Amino acid sequence: MNVFPGQPNASSATGTRNRVSDPAPSSGICSVCLDGCPAFCEVGKSSFRGREVIYPGPFGKVTAGATKKYPVDYSHLNIQGTCVGAIGIEPDPDKAIFPAVNVEREIGKNYKIKLRIPIFTGALGSTDIAKDNWEGLAIGAAISGIMVVIGENVVGMDPKAEFGKNGKVTKSPELERRVKCFKEWYDGYGEIILQQNVEDVRLGSAEYAIEKLGVTCIELKWGQGAKDIGGEVKLKSLERALELKKRGYIVLPDPEDPIFQKAYKDGEFKEFERHSRLGMVDYESFEKSVKHYRKSGAKFISLKTGAYRITDLARAIRFASDAEIDLVTIDGAGGGTGMSPWRMMNEWGIPTIYLQSIAYNFAKQLAAKKKYVPDLAIAGGFSLEDHIFKALALGAPYFKAVCMGRALMIPAFVGKNIQKWHEDGKLPADIAKYGNSVEEIFITSELLKNKYGKAFKKLPWSAIAMYTFVDRLTLGLKQLMAGARKFSIEYLDRNDLVALTKEASEVTGIPYVMEADMEEAQKILLD
Repeated sequence: MNVFPGQPNASSATGTRNRVSDPAPSSGICSVCLDGCPAFCEVGKSSFRGREVIYPGPFGKVTAGATKKYPVDYSHLNIQGTCVGAIGIEPDPDKAIFPAVNVEREIGKNYKIKLRIPIFTGALGSTDIAKDNWEGLAIGAAISGIMVVIGENVVGMDPKAEFGKNGKVTKSPELERRVKCFKEWYDGYGEIILQQNVEDVRLGSAEYAIEKLGVTCIELKWGQGAKDIGGEVKLKSLERALELKKRGYIVLPDPEDPIFQKAYKDGEFKEFERHSRLGMVDYESFEKSVKHYRKSGAKFISLKTGAYRITDLARAIRFASDAEIDLVTIDGAGGGTGMSPWRMMNEWGIPTIYLQSIAYNFAKQLAAKKKYVPDLAIAGGFSLEDHIFKALALGAPYFKAVCMGRALMIPAFVGKNIQKWHEDGKLPADIAKYGNSVEEIFITSELLKNKYGKAFKKLPWSAIAMYTFVDRLTLGLKQLMAGARKFSIEYLDRNDLVALTKEASEVTGIPYVMEADMEEAQKILLD
């Protein structure tokens, strides 16, 4: 059985394809490679576009998600339901109704963040797709009552940023805009978190954000599920490439080299790449960083780590435990991102369900030794309410929230485009059939109008779309929880799941469906 179906030498992400329908399974190269073939596979296209084919495209217009199928994933778990009792509410059919389910949650140890539903965005940093859609994402998160994360390199990439003689940022209009978008609509639920990588630390973006912008939540970044290296973006001008190299970034090809300057001006290539440095983790520097940011005024500190080897997961959880930080977000493979090497997204790292299962065991071991266990969150391929249920149940009681990257970006795209099509009088038929006004198109409009009154007109449609999507997730999660007879989010646990295969049971520790509850069932049947 081939558990990894697909064509690893052809992908819509890189604009490559195979000529034949039966390529060699290991290499992905066509079983019969034809001299003169016009259907360029990844090897063929790389022969004339080179490094450009490493990344999904078109850059700045897409998000991409890995396509590799793993032996076990969350679809191999099913949600348990029951017709008996109710937990968290009186077992009365007139009271135990699904709208009564409470999905609100508080996370954090030193500073409590209230969430209307325990989800938050992935880190949205310096890529064009994050910058261009930030208004909808940030305002949408604020009115939905969830967290939004400002990703890495925003200050370093801000063309209008100003820096002091010590190289530290003194002004960043782009970071200011991002914080302001959220804070103007914040109503006590959710929060805005600022991420820090190597370059951010060197530029002092966290200190600036805390002192000048009122940011209270800082996230230290070790990595993510999509890639094993630092962040990268593409630069369309020589001037921009020179500016970012001056700010300390790795820029390829070297924009200061006269050979590449001439090649760029002659049109031989059209873009440069900006890369971030690899972080180097050690216990002392981590502890020092946490103390520094607390002293600087941060009330909530989190750690974002990626799909690294198991020893690094142990480091993340133990370091976070000793420093008593508020949250650790663990991001599994395969990843989704605005720009990561395509093969890396598919072929490196520990897949999400494996990583969460290991992290659960690590947290359980620490708890057994009476050590502090920070709140945990899981990321890596989640998009809908059943995913939220499964992730929270599988990781209970240690996993308190789910990070959703691409799924929470899509509504911002959709709402922005609907608004533009509406303004241009070009609504697609699939949208126009619902009506021609914001109230007719977005099903949650009346809820928002009732809450915000005249201010409703100030809401971008991208934010309304995000609110509408989160409202759907909330309703769907309540329905699933009611079916499991769990009427408050803290009652979800591993007993709410069954594994559909013995391999899934072995990976997760969740009972195999043919064995779960069998002992109790036999007593009911025969005693």
